Amino acid sequence: MPGWGAPPPPSAQPRPDATGHVQLPPGGPVHLPSPPPADSGTGAATLAVLLIGPAGAGKTTVARHWATRRRVPTAHISLDDVREWVCSGFADPQSGWNDHSEAQYRLARRTCGFAARNFLANGISCILDDAVFPDRPVVGLGGWKRHVGPGLLPVVLLPGLEIVLERNAERSGNRRLSDEEVATIHGRMAGWYGSGLPIIDNSKYDVETTARALDEVLARAIASPPSW
Repeated sequence: MPGWGAPPPPSAQPRPDATGHVQLPPGGPVHLPSPPPADSGTGAATLAVLLIGPAGAGKTTVARHWATRRRVPTAHISLDDVREWVCSGFADPQSGWNDHSEAQYRLARRTCGFAARNFLANGISCILDDAVFPDRPVVGLGGWKRHVGPGLLPVVLLPGLEIVLERNAERSGNRRLSDEEVATIHGRMAGWYGSGLPIIDNSKYDVETTARALDEVLARAIASPPSW
């Protein structure tokens, strides 16, 4: 019987056209796609998107809805979901921000970046969501650009404070923050105004309308990339 590291005998080698023998190209830095035809939204473009916003902005819901409604393969990569892959020893920032929680956030972001590059290399678009702060460019937006590539398209989702407080109150578990934390995060997010990044105020939008607005913003960003 062959060992763990030994190849199977010749008779057991899969045929090149058999299931399980699909060659995948390695992931590399993501670059901007070609602009889609006018008035078609993002069309069939293969792109990488970073949806930024405070807790309660609706990032995860909108990102998943946008990804689901596209007519081309698109993946949603949630930073919080990846962060919670750590089961034993999970460092919850709500229990105190420390070196362990900082390290786990950084690991999750880097893991998301690896995943995004691999999906993009194989023709699958990606949308990631994260609460990136404008006053921490090195570990925030700059970090995502290093992890994914220069073609990453950031968009800020920033409804009013009252809205994020209401939505946060509907959350449960470690994803529900205190009102004070939500207000602090929302205030820091206001720093994105004047940054040059596209901002969507979805205070009065439902998920479908917000997803449509996101697609329109992304189409414009592909045609005329923001400086960041």
